[in-house]
Amino acid sequence: MNVGNAAERSGLPAKTIRYYEEIGLIAPARASNGYRDYSGDDIHRLAFLRRARNLGFSIEDCRQLMALYQDRSRASHDVREIAAAHVSAIEEKVRELQSMRATLQKLVHACHGDDRPDCPILDDMAGGALAGDKVASAGA
Repeated sequence: MNVGNAAERSGLPAKTIRYYEEIGLIAPARASNGYRDYSGDDIHRLAFLRRARNLGFSIEDCRQLMALYQDRSRASHDVREIAAAHVSAIEEKVRELQSMRATLQKLVHACHGDDRPDCPILDDMAGGALAGDKVASAGA
């Protein structure tokens, strides 16, 4: 099948499918006319990649997961290791987002939101930028 049909069946945009081919995640056969010819197995791999990317795995993680998926002699602990590392990264990101939310909630609460020009939100950002500049200058 052509890339349009593969896109429809896999749920991925054709541009993404071409990108995955370009970086070596998939390698569809070529028809005699030179066009890509996607098989049912290719569609299955594309659906696998779509799901992995939707779970937030990086391209490199997807490459490793795809290799493990295709290796029937794989050890499940190898897959688990990749997934556990990803969970740890997600947990760290959640902590960072919660911290950002708490800071912003405090700033929003401190802001009167009226016609006055003073703004604790902007003051905090300006103070943080200046403090960051001083740290960067000191390390140079």
